[in-house]
Amino acid sequence: MNFRFCPRCAAALVEKSAGGKLRPACPTDGCGFVFWGNPTPVVAAIIEHEGAVLLARGKGWPEKVFALVTGFLEANETPEAAVLREVKEETNLDARLVSLVGVYPFEMRNELIICFHVIADGPITLSDELEATKHIPREKLKPWPFGTGLGVKDWLARGGLVPERAATSP
Repeated sequence: MNFRFCPRCAAALVEKSAGGKLRPACPTDGCGFVFWGNPTPVVAAIIEHEGAVLLARGKGWPEKVFALVTGFLEANETPEAAVLREVKEETNLDARLVSLVGVYPFEMRNELIICFHVIADGPITLSDELEATKHIPREKLKPWPFGTGLGVKDWLARGGLVPERAATSP
């Protein structure tokens, strides 16, 4: 999001040094608005379901594009609660948290992705946001080079294991 005008006083923003960088800021004395451009936190779920990884295709996406279930972290919500909520909202699956996979920048969308491994049970019912799902066996899952694909890459590199178990596995 690029601001051109101050959301507090409507003055045209100018570039000012703040936090060691040039940032859009209000020139009006006493206003103090600075657009920091902080990334939005997003949770992502590597969902193990029926012995495979469940991927989803959002409405309007190209037919062959599938990805992890994701969603925005809401106010006063932990990332752990958010990922379980998103899995339930998008697929109607009851999930349990296995581990944090990692945290990844997604500069293209100014997001910070918090990726978890979850195990889910039950029948899938798609939300209005999803078009389809598919199950991919772990050995056939291929990471993509950006966004949630970075979490998939790390998870696969550990053998799909919880980090503590991966470190002690032969």
